Amino acid sequence: MKRYLSRLVALVLVVAIALTGCSSSSTGLVGNYRQDTLTALDSLRAAIELPDDAPDKAEAQSKARQSINEYISRYRRDGSVANLSSFSTMRTALNSLAGYYSSYPNRPLPQKLKERLEQEFRQVERAIRRGA
Repeated sequence: MKRYLSRLVALVLVVAIALTGCSSSSTGLVGNYRQDTLTALDSLRAAIELPDDAPDKAEAQSKARQSINEYISRYRRDGSVANLSSFSTMRTALNSLAGYYSSYPNRPLPQKLKERLEQEFRQVERAIRRGA
């Protein structure tokens, strides 16, 4: 009886760990490329548009980094989206932002970079609407 009980407990633990590992992401990505792209754009815009003296600026930057990592890791190897112009442009914008956050974590984003990111975000939105 003791042997069966220990196996049952082990099985329950394995199932619990497997289910928590397969749960949805903390950044709101659901697996639908178009919806995930628009969600990522909204969260990144919110982080970029925060004033430099905002008290939650560091938290917003860490959430933006997490969103970037999760988005890229989900879609980088997906052949159905890898050749889309929206993904190429989005990847360029995300690489620029992630690179700046890695190199200059305590500095505010320069206006020129903000303008370039916003331009690329608009291009991504247009391409998503076209289906590309």
